[in-house]
Amino acid sequence: MTTSSKMVKHLSNGLFIRYEKCHFFVISATRSPWRQSKDAYAIYLSEIMLQQTQVKTVLERFYFPFLKRFPSLKSVAQAPLDDVLKAWEGLGYYTRARNLHHTAIACNGILPRSPEELGGLRGIGKSTAHAICAFAYDQALPILDANVKRILCRHFGLALKDEKILWEKAWKLLHTQHPYEHNQAMMDIGALICTPKEPKCEECPLGATCRGKNSPQSYPKALKKAKVPMKKRYALVCEYEGKYGLFQRKEKLLHGLWGFIQTDKKPENAQSMAKVTHAYSHFKLELEVFYVLDQDASVEAYFTPKEIEMLALSTVDKKILKAILAYKDKAY
Repeated sequence: MTTSSKMVKHLSNGLFIRYEKCHFFVISATRSPWRQSKDAYAIYLSEIMLQQTQVKTVLERFYFPFLKRFPSLKSVAQAPLDDVLKAWEGLGYYTRARNLHHTAIACNGILPRSPEELGGLRGIGKSTAHAICAFAYDQALPILDANVKRILCRHFGLALKDEKILWEKAWKLLHTQHPYEHNQAMMDIGALICTPKEPKCEECPLGATCRGKNSPQSYPKALKKAKVPMKKRYALVCEYEGKYGLFQRKEKLLHGLWGFIQTDKKPENAQSMAKVTHAYSHFKLELEVFYVLDQDASVEAYFTPKEIEMLALSTVDKKILKAILAYKDKAY
């Protein structure tokens, strides 16, 4: 057996032994109810929610309310997209919700059991497909989420996150007799010990063979963050007969959500009400909100404030609504 093979066997067995001691699992299970479940839908939902959102946020605000509203994938398939978007409201990255709805319909509420079939569904990548199959169906498949990538880069001294190489390492490390335990241990170590900042290398069960333990912040090499640009736009609040005009968005980012009219051109003969700001992942938005006591051709429908609250709105449109109500209260 080569030195490399011995190291892989040691690492894989070490992960399983560490899991058997239940140290990580007890902590993780308390925080992550989807890891105690064999329900493919619950695991799928958690994977999708966690793609762009922290565990704490998902647990405290979104996971349980969404499951209560949609207890099965079939219930998602049977619901209008507007209802799914409303339940997703505030979680952001609404493409995830649209993909979830599309997938629910495409598979008639029953997820396939093979990673290949799962990977063919909208919004399900290779790692998500593997996670569903490994945790729900006990299949011997590795998982390659952000935490696992970081562990592999540090352990093998990889400066760059090359997907092909990382998948090769993940497959070699996999404890095929105990894949569930292996994947759980890897995810727990990444979340609790091999963290992005201030990793607890002295507590890591993989420390004996880790090539990056003396300089963990060097693996993987940090990429320079681009400066986030600021965009300035104008929002039009059109009031007609005590109701406010909205339209249903068509652009990719917020497709399907209701919102107030936005424009790059400063409106004339309109009264400035407030300014709202919002940070997206790739830019910051500053909106000056103008009040227009008239109809507008871009408006699709008019709603009372109570009716608007029942619609699926983006966070920035919620801020605009809040500004409207504050402006009205001040005026009266």
